[in-house]
Amino acid sequence: MPVAGLESPVGPLWLTEEDGHLVALDRTCPLPAPDLCPPGAVSLPGQAVTSPLLHAAREQLAAYFAGRLRRFDLPLAPRGTPFQLRVWRALQDIPYGRTCSYSELAAAVGDPRACRAVGRANGRNPLMIVIPCHRVIAAGGGLGGYSGGLAVKRFLLRLEAGLPLPAGH
Repeated sequence: MPVAGLESPVGPLWLTEEDGHLVALDRTCPLPAPDLCPPGAVSLPGQAVTSPLLHAAREQLAAYFAGRLRRFDLPLAPRGTPFQLRVWRALQDIPYGRTCSYSELAAAVGDPRACRAVGRANGRNPLMIVIPCHRVIAAGGGLGGYSGGLAVKRFLLRLEAGLPLPAGH
């Protein structure tokens, strides 16, 4: 299971590949001691990547953060329940630069009363940014939650809206 790290404007990100599919994008390394892994299994930020998929994912994330990519084109295989998978597919239909509420997302997956379940599925999304769970906000316009932290969610929404980004990004 190859893993690659990359530096991003929201801090280090870690990509995990399994069977030719991207299965996770984390803010912390999924391996307890990446320096002890077999050669080629882990690429630290700044190191070359041997996996074509992880290389493409790094390139697409860099283009996204530069404002040049609006939709990721990567083979994905997130692991979850059938309901979570439906929610994660629906997340990918939210256009770049747009948001929707948890209740709108619940309606989109065919269960308008499942707002809380949609929120839980959203919070368990293993591919943050690539599957854009940051585009879901509370009905009143508040940010709601975000597994990557509200500062990251705010940054991503500002990036996609074309608004000025905080200093240092």
